[in-house]
Amino acid sequence: MKETIVYTRTDEAPLLATYSLFPILEKIIKSTGVDIEQRDISLAGRVIATFNDILPENKRVFNDLAYLGELVNKPEANVIKLPNISASIPQLKACVAELQKKGYNIPDFPENPESDEEKAIRAKYATCLGSAVNPVLRQGNSDRRAAPAVKRYAQKHPHKLKPYSKDCKTYVAYMDNGDFYANEKSVITEKATTLSIELNGKTLNTLDVDAKEVVSSSFMSAKALRKFLAKTVKDADEKGILWSIHLKATMMKMSDPVIFGHAVSVFFADIFDKYKDEFKKLEIDPDLGIGDLLKKIENSDKKDQIEADIKAVILSGKPDIAMVDSSNLITNLHASNDIIIDASIPPILREGGKMWNKNGELEECVIVIPDRCYATSYSAIVEDCKINGQFDVKTMGHVSNIGLMAGKAEEYGSHPYTFTCVEDGVMEVKNSDGKVLMSHQVKKGDIWRLYKAKDIAVKDWIRLAYERGNLTGLPIVFWLDSNRAHDSNMIKKVIEYLPEYLNKKEIEYYIMAPELAMKWTAKRTREGLDTISVTGNILRDYLTDLFPILELGTSAKMMSIVPLLAGGGLFETGAGGSAPKHVEQFLKEGHLRWDSLGEFLALGESLRMIAQKTNDKKVSVMVKAFDKANEAYLENDKSPSRKVGEPDNKASHYYFTMYLSEALANQKEDKELANKFASVAKALKENEKQIMEELLNIEGKSQDIGGYYHVNDNKANDSMRPSKTLNEIIEAIK
Repeated sequence: MKETIVYTRTDEAPLLATYSLFPILEKIIKSTGVDIEQRDISLAGRVIATFNDILPENKRVFNDLAYLGELVNKPEANVIKLPNISASIPQLKACVAELQKKGYNIPDFPENPESDEEKAIRAKYATCLGSAVNPVLRQGNSDRRAAPAVKRYAQKHPHKLKPYSKDCKTYVAYMDNGDFYANEKSVITEKATTLSIELNGKTLNTLDVDAKEVVSSSFMSAKALRKFLAKTVKDADEKGILWSIHLKATMMKMSDPVIFGHAVSVFFADIFDKYKDEFKKLEIDPDLGIGDLLKKIENSDKKDQIEADIKAVILSGKPDIAMVDSSNLITNLHASNDIIIDASIPPILREGGKMWNKNGELEECVIVIPDRCYATSYSAIVEDCKINGQFDVKTMGHVSNIGLMAGKAEEYGSHPYTFTCVEDGVMEVKNSDGKVLMSHQVKKGDIWRLYKAKDIAVKDWIRLAYERGNLTGLPIVFWLDSNRAHDSNMIKKVIEYLPEYLNKKEIEYYIMAPELAMKWTAKRTREGLDTISVTGNILRDYLTDLFPILELGTSAKMMSIVPLLAGGGLFETGAGGSAPKHVEQFLKEGHLRWDSLGEFLALGESLRMIAQKTNDKKVSVMVKAFDKANEAYLENDKSPSRKVGEPDNKASHYYFTMYLSEALANQKEDKELANKFASVAKALKENEKQIMEELLNIEGKSQDIGGYYHVNDNKANDSMRPSKTLNEIIEAIK
């Protein structure tokens, strides 16, 4: 069977980069006999596929996500997964509106469904919200690390980290009672069964579980949360520092938007109290943020008064609130997808413990992370920086990660099992025999959730961690807290399964609570020592942004390899947290600063898997060429510039292609490939000046790509492939 690489079509900056890069990859990779094809997992593509049943035939699309969901459970799977939008409700609504304007007769998103029809529509849209893609594709555990060449480049060309003041007031605030950490319960199932989740005897959902699964549940008290939030606002005011909140509403799409809504209504408590009746009439939902509120008051006769009052609160400095866009007074509470914790906290550390205030200046802040499960680890690194100062990029060690995520492990698989309690009472989890496994006394408005991890996924995670430790000789550290119910059961699994590998060969390993693990890892990092963090799903996401941003300047340069349980491979590229800002600059100035190094690295590993599996000499030659091209790309500093008028993403693709062609032309193992790419390399080199002039010709000019979520292919191609000379050289490859 012919080997095929599936390259995902996603959203925003990664999608724009794909228009430039994929035609190049298609020509070069097919020279080895390996096919490469695109599959659409963009938000727009998923929305259209969800409503195929009501769309005319000419508007329907193939459900590529469903196809990939089946593929990743087969041994032949080889998928390059680029960052995609994990949609918040405002993003989904904007996407729906854009599609409707383009002739897709799909229903509006019902914010407050009442009829059965509206509830059914809402349920269909729910499949497109939040982390809808990752649990489907991630049927394996994550091995995420920086390639040695990438780490060497970062140390040789260090990005700037700002120093901490000696009396830095920045700190992390988290709840000390009533949070998910405090209320967690956990069991390991004895046998396969069907669990039911019930509130006061009414079944909310059911789920099938296997024997030996770790199943956990918890709740956050709404009353305790609001009390805590009010205290942080008061403390920030008294200390004279910025107030900011950090959540993951895009992934934790059922719990964190509600937490965000409480933050909105607590911070702007006087506004919500003063206009209570008007907000009820307008169906204002604080979960959707101040941005949505400002849209809904457009037709209110109190619009000017409400806007003035909101602005007055923001400008009052009682306390100041962190800004997403200070020039337009877009605050930390404007939209929940603007405060993605793994993308928002690393810049604070990078900027010396500061965030942007209303005057466009950096200021120390209180970092509000309500739940303790992971807030303590962020607190540990903030305090470490306050005591020991900023990290030194030139000497700091590398922190890689082995992350548990197979089988929809842990919180990212919790969406159907998270509820805002509609009444006081008892939440219970029962097995098929009617036995109560876990129960909680809850109040109306409390946020309750269930999450789990399959035994086969946990065992594979432990195996992968051991193998990385054995291969590298580095210590592996399980970030698990024995005082947390879920983690306590995970520790039992580590103690049960790790010895069977240790019996073959001992490695250095530790089990530490996240706070202690962060302190220990930070100390090693400062000493220039490398460490392998072994974490659950959430910390995998958080740490693989945190340390790369400090070490490399971006998490986009990390390799993310997912050995799938069925035997195939998923290769993830970069991180999409900054993708919207990249698109904004591109539309305004024709400059795309997205760095495709992650794609280059992922493709190299994808081809390496094929070479190892098939022993194909042509593919092996291509793998070595990719390795050389990546090193040349870094050593010659061809990453995109941030500044308009300088080489951007399109230019970086040209240079990578030139280095790849030169590596293929100069190798001695395959004459056919050498001969084929000798002329390509020559043409690319000789036409460098002409190609760069054509690529830079659109710099400084606004671009029309026909949409944000549903891009027009012809317009995007014109914008991202402006060099006729380069296009002709690529098209000539046979």
